[in-house]
Amino acid sequence: MLLARIFTLYPEFFPGPLGKGLYGKALAEKIWKLETINIRDYAIDKHKTVDDTTYGGGSGMLIKPDVLANSLDKNLNSKEKIIYLSPKGKLLNQKLAKELSKEKTINLICGHFEGVDQRVIDSRNIEEVSIGDFVLSGGESAAFVMLDAIIRLLPGVLGNETSVDEESFENGLLEYPQYTKPQIWEEKTVPDVLLSGDHAKIKDWRLSQSEAITRDRRPDLWQKYKKN
Repeated sequence: MLLARIFTLYPEFFPGPLGKGLYGKALAEKIWKLETINIRDYAIDKHKTVDDTTYGGGSGMLIKPDVLANSLDKNLNSKEKIIYLSPKGKLLNQKLAKELSKEKTINLICGHFEGVDQRVIDSRNIEEVSIGDFVLSGGESAAFVMLDAIIRLLPGVLGNETSVDEESFENGLLEYPQYTKPQIWEEKTVPDVLLSGDHAKIKDWRLSQSEAITRDRRPDLWQKYKKN
């Protein structure tokens, strides 16, 4: 079972969509478990202050190191994976999602304001991860994205486990086009090769399609694929 622990100023956001559908069923079946930690509960003053101005000036506020560290120290066991969702972090990809799906516990820190004090990141061995080259108003939506990518890889979550092996990024390529019934729709037909029953030809067609799509849409992935 994977334990996902979320450190947030807005625990009411969770489980949200993660508590429905396949993920909700997996939650009920204890394939994964969710805990939300309200960072504000660990503020040490009577006003429950969680942020303050930054040294060196600037217009934004920063989550205080003592408050965040207090919330971490009172809830974590030693050597658990801690991730701060930050635009400065390394980019989340399928390889990282698969690695994280093998963890017993992952702790996700949802930042707000201008982020968190760097001293907490350095002292608690926190890994920074980004979901893309853009800035969000808070880390909660990024946490949903990361957990979505991870939970679906847990055994027993998806109905067809083998479908994961043929998805985009699994072999370094984007996924080939998919088709279903009706066979003719708006005068457009399904490619003949998919109706042939020749599995070898279908496999070759899918590979060629994946290669063409990747070469056209993601030249960065295509260059990596060619090198391998």
